[in-house]
Amino acid sequence: MSSSPGPLDGYTVVDLTYGIAGGYATKLIADGGADVVKIEAPEGDPLRRWSASGAVIEPGTHGALFGFLAGGKRSVVIDPAVDADLNLLARLAGSADVVVWSPESPVAQRISPQELHDRHPHLVVTAITPFGLDGPWCDRPATEFTLQAWSGGAIGIGRGVQDRAPVSIGGQVGDWLTGAYAAAMTLSFLTRRHRDGHGELIDLSKLESQILGLTYYPVTYFEMLGRPWRTERRPTVPGVAQAADGLVALGCGTAQQWWDLCAMSGHDEWIDETSELTITEQANLHAEELYEWLRDQRVDDVRDLASAFRIPNSPVGNGENVTKTDHFVERGSFVQHPDGGFTAPNHPYRIAGVALRPPTAAPRLGEHTDAIRTAAPTPRPAPAGPPARDRLPFSGLRVLDMTTFWAGPSCTHILGMLGAEVIHVESTVRPDGTRLIAGIPASEGQWWERSPIFSALNTNKKGITLDFQTEQGRDLLRRLIATSDVVVENFTPRVIDQIGLDFDTVRAVRADVIMLRMPGFGLDGPWRDNPAFAYIIEDASGLSWLTGFADRTPFEPYSVGDPNAGIHALSALLLALEHRRRTGQGTLIEAAMVDAALHIAAEQVIEFSAYGALLQRDGNRGPAAAPQGLYRTAEIDEFDRPDSWVAIAVSTDAQWDALRHALGDPAWASDPDLSSHAGRRAHHDRIDEELAGWCASRSGDAVVETLWPAGVPVAKVMQPHRQMELEQLRHRRFFEFVGHPVNPAAAHSTLPVSLANGPREFHRRPAPLLGEHNDELLAQLGLGDDEIAALAEDGIIGNEPGPAKRVTR
Repeated sequence: MSSSPGPLDGYTVVDLTYGIAGGYATKLIADGGADVVKIEAPEGDPLRRWSASGAVIEPGTHGALFGFLAGGKRSVVIDPAVDADLNLLARLAGSADVVVWSPESPVAQRISPQELHDRHPHLVVTAITPFGLDGPWCDRPATEFTLQAWSGGAIGIGRGVQDRAPVSIGGQVGDWLTGAYAAAMTLSFLTRRHRDGHGELIDLSKLESQILGLTYYPVTYFEMLGRPWRTERRPTVPGVAQAADGLVALGCGTAQQWWDLCAMSGHDEWIDETSELTITEQANLHAEELYEWLRDQRVDDVRDLASAFRIPNSPVGNGENVTKTDHFVERGSFVQHPDGGFTAPNHPYRIAGVALRPPTAAPRLGEHTDAIRTAAPTPRPAPAGPPARDRLPFSGLRVLDMTTFWAGPSCTHILGMLGAEVIHVESTVRPDGTRLIAGIPASEGQWWERSPIFSALNTNKKGITLDFQTEQGRDLLRRLIATSDVVVENFTPRVIDQIGLDFDTVRAVRADVIMLRMPGFGLDGPWRDNPAFAYIIEDASGLSWLTGFADRTPFEPYSVGDPNAGIHALSALLLALEHRRRTGQGTLIEAAMVDAALHIAAEQVIEFSAYGALLQRDGNRGPAAAPQGLYRTAEIDEFDRPDSWVAIAVSTDAQWDALRHALGDPAWASDPDLSSHAGRRAHHDRIDEELAGWCASRSGDAVVETLWPAGVPVAKVMQPHRQMELEQLRHRRFFEFVGHPVNPAAAHSTLPVSLANGPREFHRRPAPLLGEHNDELLAQLGLGDDEIAALAEDGIIGNEPGPAKRVTR
């Protein structure tokens, strides 16, 4: 790893956060080269003493997860009760570029984000809270688990089985996702500060981050089509299955993959190309026979066969085995961390010619206090004039978006919402895959324009169709590249190889171009050309391992793998843009989906390598709270089932006391054995039984209205398509109504932030129709009307899906 300055060298970040979300956000920024000063109260961040497996952390040391998240940072102790220390904090903030803030820190509680923003207008202040800094829920308690319930992520897009409780995604995944969003939003508004010297107050909501990462645009889907994406919980088939010698993951994201799986398993008779059933419904019809076949096969044999058929597949990773997987070994996906020698993921992206900070030991508590106290930090200059009228960070940036489905478009979508000119490239032969998954019959007019998912992912973009399997199409693509600052693609590497569009070719067209490649498994390694959908990424990385019940195979989250890849890729792009701003040089970014997933599953590998503990799935229980669970309530749900639930999570002794009093101090809850976290964990079954009985006779609203005001983290388990009913989201205008020339106006989610000086609306125009901007964009390249008409006649461009014409003139 190069020791040369990183792209963020010279930036100073004051980290006023405790916990995973803020720690991960500032780690990503520190890895880019920024000087991150972690502010701690005298007792230190509780994460120093944290181990998910309960390993004992000796006094004066810190746990391995803290070592991973705090590596390369400096630690300064500030006593919030001492005026001189608070003065030092004020000087540090005035000399910094960024402050990242969360309310868990006792030091952060002494100065609000708004005060920081008002006192230091040059600062980018990123506040990370459960619900946002204002609104009816802003002071309500929450945990990562209860936020999953509010978000709809606890039910997701059908995860689990209908005869058991819904199941949350394991591994505190929502906090990791929030950290990734916080890093990307912070870097975005640092980019804008170059324009006028003014900072920003970024009010980031964990709930909204989870909605974007754990659900699949359910409100837009419901409003546009009048039905929810899923109405019942069922595992994906085959999904994670038991083979003769272990677990194996298989998935079908397309009809062709389902047909190939039928052939691979020896059941050609299941193939029915005329069936009106979705491939998911067809797979469920034959689930037991598929599972029976798999139980007799060896994992390696199944994977070899599936790879030959190009069916997405992987082993099922966990904290013990993922580091030994051949693909990750060959790619160097894991490194030995110098802070105690545990194993941790390498960087979540690779940027050619750009130095990222190598793994570095975390600081001792207060290690740098004296040095910073005597250093007399130099204040940053105040902005010279008023803010620029254009508050969009990426105005003037042109992005050629050659992505499809969810991961790539979710990255470019944020660029578009924040001002970039994004040109979405499709072809009439292969439109964006999300146009095809809405279940609209082909007999309906313009069926390809009616996908809620495409609409939700592609607002503000322009659309062009080019058949770049032809020389004419490739020539036009190269001419578009010459006008673009950034090219983004998420094909498997072999596709780019086949059309001759590698980085050397792109750079020859435009020397300072940044090319962002988002393959599933990376640009090298034995899995390089394997197809990768979100669920396979989740299986391979370990995210599936912690999701589900101990007595059955894991459930795939089936959501987080794509948007998590998109938000990490955005951070990588922002580092590359800063590098280009400083040096004038373009670069190649490799932001593999699986590398981003390995990062938010990092705790499993860290715990196993540091303490020999293999973390296990345990239903809705988790290491951070006890009791923690989902409890059925009295209502019949909207599908006429007794399937309504609440989430309750008690993280502290004070919350336990609050729960006990809210329940009316029943005798069972007064047992002294339950007064400690360890005692409550030991008696979790008993507590569950009591809470289940108490909730069963009450509505979800009644449970929430009893417990939440008392200070107990609680939530209704929301159906995802009901997100807009949450008053906090309405207050923050998280959803915006977007009109469309074909579809009815519908609510579209935005970004998980509210901004003091940023745009008030994010959706400026709807997603493009297929080829909507062909004439406009081709005319910009100098083509006349006759030439454009000839391209349409030859099938190089078009406005409707269809087979290739391949006409040669």
